[in-house]
Amino acid sequence: MPLNSPHPSHPKYRADIDGLRAIAVLAVVAFHAFPTWLKGGFIGVDVFFVISGYLISTIIFESLDKGVFSFSEFYARRIKRIFPALILVLITCFAFGWFALLADEYKQLGKHMAAGAGFISNLMLWSESGYFDNAADTKPLLHLWSLGIEEQFYIVWPLLLWLAWKRNFNLLTITVLLAIASFVLNLKGVSKDPVATFYSPQTRFWELLSGSLLAWGTLYQQSFFVNLAKKANQYLYILLYKDKRDTNAQTLANLLAFVGLLLLAYGFWQINKDLIYPGKWALVPVAGTILLLMAGPKAWINHTLLSNKVFVGIGLISYPLYLWHWPLLSFARIVESGVPTLTIRILAIALSILLAWLTYLLIERPIRFGQIGKKSAVGILVLLMLGVGGAGYYVYEKDGLGYRNSVLQYIEKNNALDSGPHSTAACKEKFDFKYNEFCLINSISRPPDVILIGDSHGHNLYKGLADAFDRQGLNLLVVGRGGCLPFFDTNSDSGTYDPACRILMNQLLNFAIAADSIKRVVLTSRSMFYITGTGMGGMLPRGRVISNTMHPHIKDSKEVFKIGLDETFKKLSFSKKKIYYVVDFPELDFIGQKCVPRPFGRVNFDLCRISRSRYEHRNEISHSLLKESFRLHSNINVFWTDQYFCDAEWCYGIKDGSALYKDADHISPYASIGIGNLFYK
Repeated sequence: MPLNSPHPSHPKYRADIDGLRAIAVLAVVAFHAFPTWLKGGFIGVDVFFVISGYLISTIIFESLDKGVFSFSEFYARRIKRIFPALILVLITCFAFGWFALLADEYKQLGKHMAAGAGFISNLMLWSESGYFDNAADTKPLLHLWSLGIEEQFYIVWPLLLWLAWKRNFNLLTITVLLAIASFVLNLKGVSKDPVATFYSPQTRFWELLSGSLLAWGTLYQQSFFVNLAKKANQYLYILLYKDKRDTNAQTLANLLAFVGLLLLAYGFWQINKDLIYPGKWALVPVAGTILLLMAGPKAWINHTLLSNKVFVGIGLISYPLYLWHWPLLSFARIVESGVPTLTIRILAIALSILLAWLTYLLIERPIRFGQIGKKSAVGILVLLMLGVGGAGYYVYEKDGLGYRNSVLQYIEKNNALDSGPHSTAACKEKFDFKYNEFCLINSISRPPDVILIGDSHGHNLYKGLADAFDRQGLNLLVVGRGGCLPFFDTNSDSGTYDPACRILMNQLLNFAIAADSIKRVVLTSRSMFYITGTGMGGMLPRGRVISNTMHPHIKDSKEVFKIGLDETFKKLSFSKKKIYYVVDFPELDFIGQKCVPRPFGRVNFDLCRISRSRYEHRNEISHSLLKESFRLHSNINVFWTDQYFCDAEWCYGIKDGSALYKDADHISPYASIGIGNLFYK
C-alpha cells in the first residue's frame, strides 16, 4: 500500500515489485554460485514468499469482495503461470540426466522429478534428510522445495478464505491467528528439528501470511493508513527539516523503503547457513520486504532503484531464472565431481539468464497471454505435468535405468556406488529394535552367528563382511543407526539430547550378549567424527555431541569416547564371545564420486588421494585411544582398514580403476568387498 498517496490502492502492476523480485532472485543465484561471497543470499526465497502472499491474497480478497471469486479461474491462472517453465526445466533435466548420470543419481533425479511435478518437493526432501542423504549440491531439483511450499499455500489459503467469507467470518482475525500460530510453530520447531522447520509448510506459511496481512490493510484500511501516514509525515518534517514543507511529501515512504532495503542488505551479509534458520532470523527478510511493499511505487528507492529497467527486466524473468540456475550449477558439480571452477560457474549463470529470457519470451508469454484457448491450454499443461511426473516416477521405480548406454554400463560395472538397501522388510520384522535404522542379514532363514553393530560405516561393511563370513559358513546380521557410537550408555546427537542412540545401542549390545546363536560380535564406527564433531577438512559440518549417561558430568568428548569404549569391551568380554573391532577407514576431504569417470566429465587421478600423514594426523587421537583400550583388553581382534586403502605415502580414493568411496567417508561396494577379502584372510 503506497503510504504516500492520498487515495491509496493496489495497482494492477507495480514495476518496483518486479525490481524486488530481481533482488531476491539475484541474491539466491549469487549464494548458490558463490556461497562465500553472499552468505545470506538464500533469504531471497523468503522475499519471494512475502511477495507471493501479498499478491495472491490481494487477488483473492478483491474477488471475494466483488463476489466474483472462482476456483477454476484462480487455479487456471496459477497453472498457466507456473507449469510452462517448470515442465521445460524438468524435461531438460530428464534428458541431460539420461546421458550424464549414473543409476543411483538418475534414480534420485526421477524421484525428485515426480515430487516436483506434484509440488511436494519440500516434503520429500524433509523425509530424505537423514544421515545417508546425498550432498545437497548433487540434487539438481533441490530448489523446488520453495515452489512446493508456495503451491501448498495456494491450495489451502483460497479454500480457507472462501469458507470464512461464506460464513461471514472476519478475514483479518483468521489471517492474524494463522500467522501467529505458524510463527510460533517456527520458533518452537527450529531448535528441536531445524530440517523439518525449514521444509514444513506449517512453519513457513507465516511468511506468506505476512504478505496477506499487508494485502488486507491495503484493501480495507486505506483511509486509516493514509491519515496515519499524513500524521507521521508531519512529525518527521518537524524532526528532520527546519523549514515548513508540504505535508504530502514522501518522507515516511522513503524512510520505510530505506529501512526495508537496509534490513535485506543486513540479512544478505550477516545471516548464514550456520545459523538455525528460519526461526527468528527469518523476521529480517520478511520485515524488510513488508516495508518495501508498504512504501509504495513512489518512494525514492522503489521508483529510482527497484523500478529501474534492468531490475524490472530481471524481475520479469525471475521465475524461470530461479528454475534454471540451480540445475545448471548442480549438473556442473556432478560432472566435474566437485566444486566447478569459477569460470564454469560464471558460464552457468550466464547460460541460466539466457535460458530464462528465452523461456519467458517463447514459452511463458505466449501461453499466459496468447490466443490459445484457456481451457485447452490448462488441460494440455496438466497432462504434460502428469506425464513428466510419471516419467520421473518410472525412472525411480526402475532404479535409475542403469543400462541406458554402453558408456554408463561400463562405469556402473566398474564403479558401483550404491551400497544397497539400508534394510530389508524381513530383517526389520524379525529383529524389531527401537530406533534401528538399518537391518541386513545374509540368510533370514537361519539365526545369526555374527552380529555387526555400528553407525553408517558399519552398514557400508555389510557387503564385504557378509561374503567373508559366509565363506566360513557363518550368518552375518548388521544392525545400527547412522551417527550412533556402538557403546553402552552413550548418547550421540546434534546437541538436542536425543536418547535414540543410547537406547538403540544398549538394546543391540545386550541382544548380542544374550543371543545364544551369536558367537562373534563386530563393532565399528567413524570415531574421529564423534571426537571432533566434524568430518575431515570440514566435510559434513553437521557434527555430533556425545555424552555418557552414567557419567553426565564428563563433557570432554575424548573422555566420553574412552569410557564408552572401555565399558563396552569389558561387558562384551564377560560374555565369552569372540570380539572384533574394525578400525574405521580413512576419510577424504573431497567427494569420492570425484574419482568416477563419467560422460562429459574428467578425472584427475592424482587428486583422488590424500597423504598418509594427513590420514594419521586426522586420526591421531582416536587411534591412540583405541590402541590403549586394545592393550587393556587383549582378547579384542583388531582389523585395520587402512591396509586396504593406503600405502606408505598415500591413501587412495580409487583402486584398479574403480572408485573406493561414494562420498567423503562412505565406501563403495567395491571397497567393501576388498576389505572383506582381507578380513577373511
